[in-house]
Amino acid sequence: MKARPKFFRKTADAAMRCFSGASTVLALTLMAWVLFTIASEGHGAISAEFFTNPSKPYGETGGGIANALLGTLLITLGATVLALPPALAAGIWLAEFGKDSRLAKAARFTVNVMMGIPSVIIGLFAYGALVATTGSFSGFAGSFALAILMFPVVARTAEDQFAGVSDSLRESALALGAGRARTTVTVIWKAARSGTLTGILLAVARVSGETAPLLFTALYADAWPTGYFSSPTPSAPVLITNCTMDSPFEAMHRTGWGAALSMAAILLAVNIAVRHFGSKGTAKRE
Repeated sequence: MKARPKFFRKTADAAMRCFSGASTVLALTLMAWVLFTIASEGHGAISAEFFTNPSKPYGETGGGIANALLGTLLITLGATVLALPPALAAGIWLAEFGKDSRLAKAARFTVNVMMGIPSVIIGLFAYGALVATTGSFSGFAGSFALAILMFPVVARTAEDQFAGVSDSLRESALALGAGRARTTVTVIWKAARSGTLTGILLAVARVSGETAPLLFTALYADAWPTGYFSSPTPSAPVLITNCTMDSPFEAMHRTGWGAALSMAAILLAVNIAVRHFGSKGTAKRE
């Protein structure tokens, strides 16, 4: 095959470098714009009372987001408890035991499809499965919906991390007389732990900002989340939607922007911490 002239190769390389650089600058600019807008609109609402008081009923001034933050924590924690064990087990089975079997291929296809399902569809499913059958919105129904969103992300992350471990570790453990299950738990898990935990925390951070599933399941309440299993449960994403999109009152707009700034700061801190400790864990393994 005849090689292209040097001029065309250099031109193509320069064009690709320019395109990649411009795309990176565009992404960073958009992110900075979003963060600047949230900070400029929401910093005026930030105070000690804003983080210690519950939200007020529709139209009333004052109030805070303490109940919404606590509700978000409960719903996200419930989703993690529901999704983590089966997702980890599925990912480990796909990487260590199922591999290229027909069942494993079908499972991977199903997981990939689940990752592409819109969150609003998951919310409708959870509504029909729990809310419509029990006759009540609840934080548990919200956790159920978020757990479905978490499951494929954690499963694929676990599979990728376990599959990326060198076969020499498996062969060494098996040569010393350890069984497949013991090798997976004591040897492979330690090698894949850092990346797997990083993926789990990123999945948790992602679902904690979901709004659509919670509108169909947890709804909202201007009270402390005392009825996680039986009554509407407040959450920060729904509070932001109610205050910024569904209200004509300036005070509620300010509360919504303040809640958005708080959630952005929390999620940004989680992502930075996860990537920092994840890179340290990778460096230690190397």
